[in-house]
Amino acid sequence: MKKIVVIGSNGQLGNCIRKIAPDFELDYEFIFTDSQTLDITNEDQVNTFFTNEKPDFCINASAYTAVDLAEKEKDKAFAVNADGVGYLARKCADFKTIFIHISTDYVFDGETNLCYSEDDFTNPIGVYGESKLKGEDLALEANAKTIILRTSWLYSEFNKNFVKTMLNLFSQKDELGIVSDQFGQPTNANDLAEAIMNIVENPEKTFGIFHFSNYPETTWFEFAKKIAELSGSSVKLNPLTTEQYPTPAKRPKRSTMCMDKIEEAYNIEPKYWENSLEECIKILS
Repeated sequence: MKKIVVIGSNGQLGNCIRKIAPDFELDYEFIFTDSQTLDITNEDQVNTFFTNEKPDFCINASAYTAVDLAEKEKDKAFAVNADGVGYLARKCADFKTIFIHISTDYVFDGETNLCYSEDDFTNPIGVYGESKLKGEDLALEANAKTIILRTSWLYSEFNKNFVKTMLNLFSQKDELGIVSDQFGQPTNANDLAEAIMNIVENPEKTFGIFHFSNYPETTWFEFAKKIAELSGSSVKLNPLTTEQYPTPAKRPKRSTMCMDKIEEAYNIEPKYWENSLEECIKILS
């Protein structure tokens, strides 16, 4: 039986993998860790863990994701999103472990009207994106058996995210302003978890960088409108420009990602974001 370790199992994606793990337990043994049981920023802990467990797959669902706070906590963001990723990748190489690492659309600056392919020029405009890009580089340098999945606007029934924040605000407010000039792709973390297990089970592995999200692109404003519609909220939503809603960290204006590569390599067809959102709203309600 092959062994899968899931790093960051208390996060959104980790919880979604945990939810579907019983469907795969005839073929795989799952080991779920969190920052309390395995601190990936501590190289000695990582070394000891791999020596003891010798996993066949390592899924890194952990990350420092506080985009705005990262501007003040650069060292902390790089420790988790870059240094820790490098430690994991190196030990994966030592034990011939396939490393599946989750990255972000924020590695791009968003200054395009086209969708980004995996080979397009990266130019992060904030510390969070910089730290995630450094993690990608370290992973690819350290382990040839690395699969990087860049995703975007992740949400689920677990933990804190845009969908749950909106639902909470809808119950408290009669009117809200939502940014309407930033484009991206909402992604249900349950769909990402399924895609990861599809990759794990595929006997013909293709390594490198892949994009995965739901589709097509939308704006935060349109996303919020759909959340309101599906939840039956009567809240009034007003479109705002980025200038009207300043944040400590800059966001890409359009970080839409092309997904042809993952469809061709792994036969993974992304779902329509409105359908995946509806499934999440049903669970939350």
